[in-house]
This record gives sequence, structure tokens and C-alpha cells, in this order.
Amino acid sequence: MSPNVSKKGNPLGPIATKVLFENEHIRVWSLELGPKGHQALHEHHLPYLIVPLSEGKSVMKWEDGRSRDLIDKLGDVKYRESGDGPHELFNLENADMRSVLVEIKSDARTG
Repeated sequence: MSPNVSKKGNPLGPIATKVLFENEHIRVWSLELGPKGHQALHEHHLPYLIVPLSEGKSVMKWEDGRSRDLIDKLGDVKYRESGDGPHELFNLENADMRSVLVEIKSDARTG
């Protein structure tokens, strides 16, 4: 399958809103969702960190029907492994949702 299509044939969007920085080790994204906003179905192929820049509630919904309620708090940093399957993100708040997402492209111990 194309990397832009899930195994179920659904189109996949970008990981987040915009790439802010990238080198051989990391890729840094901004994630911005408006009030009650929605991030299209996407899939992570690299481990990553999420750093909330706003507080609020959201829900992550996977293509296979699973869901997870999320609460973002300023000062939190969340680590997530890749390979959990395609999912969407829904902002449950009447305010903007903003985060920084850092994909880890290489293991610093191996160069």
C-alpha cells in the first residue's frame, strides 16, 4: 500500500499541522486544532514526544474502533511509540488546541 493510504484503504494525512524543524535525528511539528477541530486520519512510523502548549481535552480514535480520552496539561511531556495504527484526533474544547510534536528519527547512541 502507498504510505498515504492505510491498510484499510483510507487516505492518510500529515502527522501534524506544519514542520518547524528537521535534521537527521528529529522532526519537530506544530499541531494546531481550532475549537472542536479535527486532525485527519494519520499514522506514526517513528516514536515521538507530545508537548502541550494549551490545556484541554481531546479524544484519539483509531481506524479499528478503539478510542482514548486525552487531557493536556501545560508542563506535561508524553512519549509514544509508533506502530499503534492509523488514528484521528478530535479537540473537545471550544478553544484552540496547540502542541509541539517531536518525532525521533535516530538513536543518538548510534549516531
